[in-house]
Amino acid sequence: MQVKAQTDEGRNMIGLKGKNALITGATSGIGQAIAVRLAQEGCNIAINYRKDPEGGVDTEEMAMQKACGNIENCGVKSLLVQGDVSQESDIIEMVNAVVDEFGSVDILVNNAGIQTESSSHEVTTADFDQVIAVNLRGAYLCARETIKHLLSQNRSGVIINVSSVHEIIPRPMYISYSISKGGMENLTKSLALEYANRSIRVNAIGPGATITPINQDWTDNPEKKAIVESHIPMGRAGTSEEMAAVVAFLASDEAAYITGQTLFVDGGLTLYADFREAWSA
Repeated sequence: MQVKAQTDEGRNMIGLKGKNALITGATSGIGQAIAVRLAQEGCNIAINYRKDPEGGVDTEEMAMQKACGNIENCGVKSLLVQGDVSQESDIIEMVNAVVDEFGSVDILVNNAGIQTESSSHEVTTADFDQVIAVNLRGAYLCARETIKHLLSQNRSGVIINVSSVHEIIPRPMYISYSISKGGMENLTKSLALEYANRSIRVNAIGPGATITPINQDWTDNPEKKAIVESHIPMGRAGTSEEMAAVVAFLASDEAAYITGQTLFVDGGLTLYADFREAWSA
């Protein structure tokens, strides 16, 4: 574990300083950006990785540099935690490790996710089950274990699920992914309703097309990128940092009266871009 401290520079959101955050799938892309942003806001961050410790170290170094610069012993702590969110035993060990090190998990960000491309009638049961196990079952189990600790300590807490615009937009060729994100909507709402009176807020963000390593197939191809962006009313893809900013807001006390919601961060993609020009009555 690396322990450094932080300056006041970069703190923007109320109520995040000193909170303990666990971010799953935090070695790249949106998860990495979330870890970095929460560290900038003064959170202690637990960076989950499955099989890429180097990616976890990269995230840790980026986060601590942004949070602390060259200042030693500034108060922000970081922790690397290995775990496969499709495995219940890994999740239990991971959450316990964070509680043992930091004392609590105040903020859980369920970011880990995978997808497979295939015609729906050709998807193998094994591939289908794996996507559901990571994206939906894993998110629930991480939330379950976090809620157990919050209740046992009589603490308030925040759970944020990283969903997708495909929570509501069908996505042919990605049936298991679409189902997992549709399920995440109800997971978010159900947990929010059940634990609202225990001071546990549960929300989600729904990223649209985002420039991340997982999307390099189109982000690095000008023609493909132009096609993707033609469907976005704002005319561009989002960045991981823009997604992370919304997570920081939802995790903060500035969103204290928000629960059970999915906030779509998509440049207007969910506004039915094909209707920008009237073509039917």
